[in-house]
Amino acid sequence: MAAEGLEDLSNNGEKLTNPPELYEPEVADLPKPDVVESVKSGADGGDTGVSTAPYTAEGEEEEGEMPTDFERLWKHTSENPQDFNSWTDLLQYCEQEGHMRASRQALNAFLVRYPLCYGYWKKFADLERQAGHSNKAEEVCERGLKAIPLSVDLWIHYINLLLGTLNMNLPESTRRIRSVFEEAVAAAGWDFHSDRLWDLYAEWEKEQGNLKSMTSVYDRVLRIPTQLYNTHYEKLKTHLTSHPPQDVLSPEEYSKVRTEYKQSQIQAKKERSDITADEEERPPGEEESADNGEDSEEAVQKMQELLLISREEVYQQNEAEVRKRWNYEDAIKRPYFHVKPLDRAQLKAWQSYLDWEIAAAETAAVAAEGTAVEGHEDSKQECVAGHERVLILFERCLIACALYEEFWNKYVHYLEPRGLEEVRNVYHRACEIHLPYKHSIHLQWALFEEKHGNNSEARRILESLEITVPGLAAVRLRRVGLERRAGHLDVAESLLKETVDQSKDNPTLHAFYSIKLSRFLHKLCKNPARARAVLQEAIELSPDNGRLYQNLLELEMSGDLRANGGGVQQCVAKALAAPLSPKTKILFSQRSLQFAEDFGTTVQSVLSIYEEHQKLLKEHNAKRGAENGDNDDPEKMNKMDDGSALTVPPQTAPPTMPHVPMTPPPPSMMGGDMSGSYGSYGSWYQQYGGYGSYQNPWNQYNQYYPPS
Repeated sequence: MAAEGLEDLSNNGEKLTNPPELYEPEVADLPKPDVVESVKSGADGGDTGVSTAPYTAEGEEEEGEMPTDFERLWKHTSENPQDFNSWTDLLQYCEQEGHMRASRQALNAFLVRYPLCYGYWKKFADLERQAGHSNKAEEVCERGLKAIPLSVDLWIHYINLLLGTLNMNLPESTRRIRSVFEEAVAAAGWDFHSDRLWDLYAEWEKEQGNLKSMTSVYDRVLRIPTQLYNTHYEKLKTHLTSHPPQDVLSPEEYSKVRTEYKQSQIQAKKERSDITADEEERPPGEEESADNGEDSEEAVQKMQELLLISREEVYQQNEAEVRKRWNYEDAIKRPYFHVKPLDRAQLKAWQSYLDWEIAAAETAAVAAEGTAVEGHEDSKQECVAGHERVLILFERCLIACALYEEFWNKYVHYLEPRGLEEVRNVYHRACEIHLPYKHSIHLQWALFEEKHGNNSEARRILESLEITVPGLAAVRLRRVGLERRAGHLDVAESLLKETVDQSKDNPTLHAFYSIKLSRFLHKLCKNPARARAVLQEAIELSPDNGRLYQNLLELEMSGDLRANGGGVQQCVAKALAAPLSPKTKILFSQRSLQFAEDFGTTVQSVLSIYEEHQKLLKEHNAKRGAENGDNDDPEKMNKMDDGSALTVPPQTAPPTMPHVPMTPPPPSMMGGDMSGSYGSYGSWYQQYGGYGSYQNPWNQYNQYYPPS
């Protein structure tokens, strides 16, 4: 966790603590973490936006004024919520001052933004407990466990808190502790590092004198791949061999193992042909003599051996599973959350581990399908276990890699075939808690909701994202597309018009949206007059933007050329008179000449346009020659005049061909089809690839759509 020690168990069972450098991350190493402005606070789903109002616990009067430097530090965190160091400075100051209200306010605000920092949940709970508010301490732990249910440390802290505050002489207290233990192992018991939780559960059952439940706990963990799997097995063997079987086994298992023991004894005697008279066939109605309910020492020993044999097989299977995962687990060096970026090796380790676990689960699922007809329960259980392991590994990964959207996307891709609500939950956590400023995953969430018919939720997601990240063109275009696909053309048009009006201060962006609006009005609204007006207004604002003229030209050519032939030539004339580059003007001239040849009514008009085009070419060539300065270089001219500078072998001059004026064909980008406007529509995105700090959004627009 960020800014706190992480307790762990090594192979020898000793407690380890994080090195001091994990307590205070350096500012230079901090990435730009995602900070959520308004998410759910705690378990009740209330507002968690950071409030400047003082926080006061229920049933408690406010303390005096805030400490001297609190307002200054609080203001700094409010203005720079993504600066992790400013938060740690605030929390450290509150802790030093020992001011209860200030500490509550700071911790509540901090844990909204960084809910995966389990150590601060523990500090918050201890703060409430030390102040005598046990109920508040429990509520803090419960909030933390809902935010990070895989935290073994937080579960143990919660259980120890309950053990220290509940009256364990009451039956309901014992039931509650056992219930919390069950919740803990259900949530975090499949974690590879959950050994301490299982040990605490088993030892607590032993303290309660419930040896049978202790056996059940160890039997359950014996089937789960954990780091200290061997330690659990040794403790289980000691437990089984230290007590009579009837004291440590459930009635069903005890009856079963006792029956197995008796059958083994009878079979052994038969093999030795040493059957006594009492064991011969009895007369009808005579029953076997009842025993006194106590097992002999030999019977106890034999039954214990049978118990160990059955569990040895389970242990071997579990050991095989641990060995498969050991190298993957060993490669993970930072399993907790921190704002410092992970190195490439760690990211690759998580990716490899997830890929392997998913492949193993899929193999188990295929095997279960193959044995479904035969009714093999073991295969079905292994299939379920494989799925559970994948889920737990994803949840573990998304603690350490919470700020990396590729892992959230991978989780969604895995869950989508299995359940929509699970996917929604993942998107909600990713977008509204950890990645509020990563627009790509928000767009994918909106697309997911639209795909499944939830247009209102998709609309809410996009509107919220546009408030969080204003001015991002991809978000506005996705909103337009959503309304258009929903049949709300008026809403889509108003969104585009609003964007055009708001972008007048940025001519490049204004031209982009104007072209979008013009195409929308022309193609969908079937109103070329309004589309033409939009482009003409944009040209007045950006007279040097060739894209606007090209769109206007294509618009004119898409109409009735017999009735609107003059509109094409007027558009070309306007482009040629505009402050465009010579190459762009030549393209328009070529387009005009091709149009005249294809649709001109008189040959005079074709020749006139051809002469103008040739004149434009000559001017361009002359200007280019002057810029190169070839004719003004005396050295070059002397070398060309000097025969020794250039030796040309004698050759026969080729016959000269008569000069035939030819109209060079226009480039492909100027095709007559409206759908091929500007050749490649992606070239528009390529040219206008950066608005503000958003780099290259246009030529990668497909990134906002997940692969099918």
